[in-house]
Parts: sequence; structure tokens; C-alpha cells
Amino acid sequence: MSRAPFQIRTVQADDAASLGALWHADNRVGQHEALRHDIPSTIRKVLASMHDRIVVAVVDERIVGAVYLRLGPLMPLTTDQAVFIHLLKVDEEFRRRGVARGLMQAAVSWAEEHGTSHVVSVTGGNSRDTNRFLARLGLAPAATIRVAPTAALRAKLPVEVPARIGAAAPGQRNNLGQVLAARRATRRSQSV
Repeated sequence: MSRAPFQIRTVQADDAASLGALWHADNRVGQHEALRHDIPSTIRKVLASMHDRIVVAVVDERIVGAVYLRLGPLMPLTTDQAVFIHLLKVDEEFRRRGVARGLMQAAVSWAEEHGTSHVVSVTGGNSRDTNRFLARLGLAPAATIRVAPTAALRAKLPVEVPARIGAAAPGQRNNLGQVLAARRATRRSQSV
């Protein structure tokens, strides 16, 4: 299979429709976050930010791959910075042609520009092809990220909050658990 001649560049304001089409093409690559975002406003935010960047791969003016890069602390309580790779996606027609490697080279170059010590990839757990690709490049699993809607998690936790979150003002009680229980009871009575 021949390598497609592609060009790597940063996203432009008028790339929103093409970028949205690429990221919405399927949900297998962990794109559920992209489905809920307004791509044009995200692009405007990225273009104004020094800590975010979207890099695209283009063939004949068509976006065939993209990656969202974010500069941030490697871990809480450290000063080490890292470049985080989100939403790495290549159009199926252009896979296995070097496009993803080109996007990763852009990520590494950006990390080097900022003097960061690590590159971290955030991918969906069921993104088998993406995870295999990243493993071949030497990215090893370092953590498991679990996600749940706040309401679903609240429903599984006890009504009373056993430990206080922060100090209450003198003479004032922290009754967060009681307030939340009252709200849930009100919602239940309204839905019946």
C-alpha cells in the first residue's frame, strides 16, 4: 500500500465542518466527547490558547486525520509538564499510510517546543486499533480512567456525607448531605 502524500498543519477556523465529520464518523475510537461539543467554538478556543492545539492531516484540501493536543501537568502535585493527545483519528480510507505517525510526529515536536518530559495519550478502552498503534510507538498503559455521570454516581453513594468537604464557617453546620437528600426526594415526588 503506497503512502498518501499528506500535509500536516494546525487547524484553521474554516475546518470545523470537515473536522466534525471526521470525529463523528464512528464512535469506536472514543469520540463520544466530540459528539457533545460545538466544534467551531472549540476551534476558536484552541486558536486563542497557548495550551491547546489541534493538528490536522490534509490530502487534496480534505482533512483525513486529526489530533487534539493539550499541554498540562503530568500529574497532580508535580511540576512536570506533558502533552496530552486526545481524539486521535484517521479516516478509514487513509489508515496504514503514515497519517497517524505524521500526527504523532507533530505532537512530539510540540512537546519538544514546550520542553515537556512526556507525551500522554487518552484513548477509549475499546479503541483496539488506536491502542495497538500507540503501543507499537512505545506508549505504555499508566492508568485506568473511569467515567460516570455525576447523577448516577450520586445515586450509588450514601445519602449522608460522612466526612465534611471543607470547613464550615464558625457557628454554621455543613449539611450538604441533608440538602442533597431533600433535592432527590423532591425530584422523586415530582416524577410520580
